[in-house]
Amino acid sequence: MADTLISVDLSENPHTNEKVHNRWHPDIPIAVWVEPGDDFKIETYDWTGGQIANDDDAADVRDVELEQVHYLSGPIGVKGAEPGDLLKVHILDIGAKEEMNWGFNGFFSKQNGGGFLTEHFPEAQKSIWDFHGMFTSSRHVPGVKYAGLIHPGLIGCLPDRKMLDMWNTREKALFDTEPDRVPQLAALPTTQAAHMGAMQGDARAAAAAEGARTVPPREHGGNCDIKDLSRGSTCYFPVYIDGAGLSMGDLHFSQGDGEITFCGAIEMAGWLHIQVELIKGGMEKYGIRNPIFKPSPITPKYDDYLIFEGISVDEDGGQHYLDVHIAYRQACLNAIEYLKKFGYTGAQAYAILGTAPVQGHISGVVDIPNACATLWLPNEIFDFDIMPGADGPTKHLDGSVDIPLAPDL
Repeated sequence: MADTLISVDLSENPHTNEKVHNRWHPDIPIAVWVEPGDDFKIETYDWTGGQIANDDDAADVRDVELEQVHYLSGPIGVKGAEPGDLLKVHILDIGAKEEMNWGFNGFFSKQNGGGFLTEHFPEAQKSIWDFHGMFTSSRHVPGVKYAGLIHPGLIGCLPDRKMLDMWNTREKALFDTEPDRVPQLAALPTTQAAHMGAMQGDARAAAAAEGARTVPPREHGGNCDIKDLSRGSTCYFPVYIDGAGLSMGDLHFSQGDGEITFCGAIEMAGWLHIQVELIKGGMEKYGIRNPIFKPSPITPKYDDYLIFEGISVDEDGGQHYLDVHIAYRQACLNAIEYLKKFGYTGAQAYAILGTAPVQGHISGVVDIPNACATLWLPNEIFDFDIMPGADGPTKHLDGSVDIPLAPDL
C-alpha cells in the first residue's frame, strides 16, 4: 500500500500546514523527497481552502478571498531531477476525501474575479453537487446526473528565478495597459494571504512579495484545467530547479471543456495516488517548452451529443478576425439559450456547461473572418429529451428551484 506523504485536515486552516503553499517561487522549501520510480499518495484541500460551505447561500462565493488560492500540496522533490529534465507523472488513482463527499460550482461576481461569461452573469451564485460513487447530481440543478472524471485542475513544477521574473514582468506589462479594468487583466503578486510552505521570517516575506499567483497556466503547467488528466493519465513536466518541486491541487469531480464558470467544474477536496519517473535531458530531446500529456483511458461514455456552433461575431454584432475566444463564448451562449427553453434558468444552464463533461472544439480557424468553435452537449446526462422536434420543447422545470444568488451587501 502506498504511503500518504502529504495529509490535510479539512477542519484546520491550510496556513498551519507547512506541506502546502499557494504561490509559485523557486525558494519554497521541498516538503517531501521521493526517488524516481516511487509511488505515493498526496491529499489536497479544495482550491479555496474550505471557504465555501454546503448550504444555499452564495455569500461565501461573493466574498471569497481570491488571494488565498490555490492551495497546493507540495513541493515534492524528486531526487536526481535537474533543470532540463522531464518529470513523468503517472496518475494511478484519484478520489474524494471521505469527509467531504460533495463539491461546489460557482460564478464569481464581476467585482471579484468575474469569469468567461461575467457580462451575462455578473452576480455571485453557487450550486452544491453531491457525489454518488462515480455519479453526481445537484439539488440546485434538477434533471441532470452524470459520471465524474476526477482530475487535478492544477499540477506543475516550481519555476526557476529567470522564469519567475519573466512571468511577473510580462503579466505586469499586460496589467498596466488597463490597470482599472474590472475584472483585472492579471493577478499580480501580493503578500495578502500568501502561504509559502515552510518558509519563515524575512525570506518568507520577500518571496511572498514576488511569488507568482497560481491563477493562470504557464510554461510549467499550473492551472491548465484539463479534464482528461484522470486516473491512468501521464503528465510530462519540464524541470527548472534541482528536485523539480512538483505540486498539485484544485481537484475537480467533473468539468466541461474550458471550465467556463471560473469557480468552475465541481470543486472538491481529495487525494491522488501518483508515481514519478525522470527522463534525463528530456526537454532538449523532445523540444519541450510546455508540458505534454497522455489522457486517461477512462472517460464517461457519452456517444450522443447536441452540438452548438459559435462564430467570431460578438453579442453586439461586432465582427472579429478569427477570434476563437469569442466564437466559443457564442457557442456557450447559444447552448444556454437553448436549455432555457426547457425550463432551466440561465444560471442553471450555465452551471451545467461548467460542470458536465461537455466537449469544446476549435472547429475552424482558416475561413476569414470567422473562426468557428463548437460546444458538444451530451444528451444522456438529462432525464428528458432535449433534441429539437416538430412539437417544440417541453418544459420540464417550473422555475421553483434555482441556483442561490448572493444577497446584496
